[in-house]
Amino acid sequence: MNLPQHVKVVEVGPRDGLQNEKDFVATATKIELINQLTAAGFVNIEAASFVSPKWVPQMADGREVMAGIKRGSQAIYSQRNINCGIAESIARFEPVAQAAKAQGMRLRGSISCCFGCPYQGDVPLASVLDVIERLAALGCDEIDIADTIGVATAEQTRKVMAAASRVFARERLSGHFHDTYGQALANIYAALQEGIEIFHASVAGLGGCPYAKGATGNVATEDVLYLLHGLGISTGIDLHKVVLAGDFISTAIGRVNASRAGKALLAKQRST
Repeated sequence: MNLPQHVKVVEVGPRDGLQNEKDFVATATKIELINQLTAAGFVNIEAASFVSPKWVPQMADGREVMAGIKRGSQAIYSQRNINCGIAESIARFEPVAQAAKAQGMRLRGSISCCFGCPYQGDVPLASVLDVIERLAALGCDEIDIADTIGVATAEQTRKVMAAASRVFARERLSGHFHDTYGQALANIYAALQEGIEIFHASVAGLGGCPYAKGATGNVATEDVLYLLHGLGISTGIDLHKVVLAGDFISTAIGRVNASRAGKALLAKQRST
């Protein structure tokens, strides 16, 4: 199959990336990061999460963040988080999904640990497909296939995405990869070969999984954009501005920038 001509990159850094930071990130810093990402051209940004501060203290200022950002005319700012099992979570989703669809709202479903689980170990493909079908029945417009602990391999990714495409529209599936074993970009390329055209990424590689020892952050947005643009795939995103946003948030929270492309491009820019 030919590679997609255009890919939508969903920026998850402000929510999925920052939620695992131990020290509270100032609300103004979160707002500035989101504004920089909006200016870079993202049309989908995970901006906050309305979840109990008891479970995710970093997201306690979600309302203030959402009220303070400069909203792009075409951008969508999503919020999410759950704390329960699969069956219970889907049961909880039903009235919310029905209300959302009744109001004409867009609905996105995410399936964590599609390639491996810190508790279960190997995840049967049949289990992934079952959840996809359940989310499809709820009316989800997009469904995320996520490797939350970063254990997937390229061949495994191709098999899962190919199977998922048989039960849900390929153009509405997305890939969400973490880079624990350094395979995220390889997995994204494998998913591209299966026609997947939506991917999640986190600026400066922010993030991690608190439930899996050694799990690192989401694949870095700068690295994903460098790959996609190198393949001649359009994204509508200004990589230069994303590099600057990655440098901004890394400096602001005192964290080492985990994006290899971001660090290389930043060094190149500063040397000229």
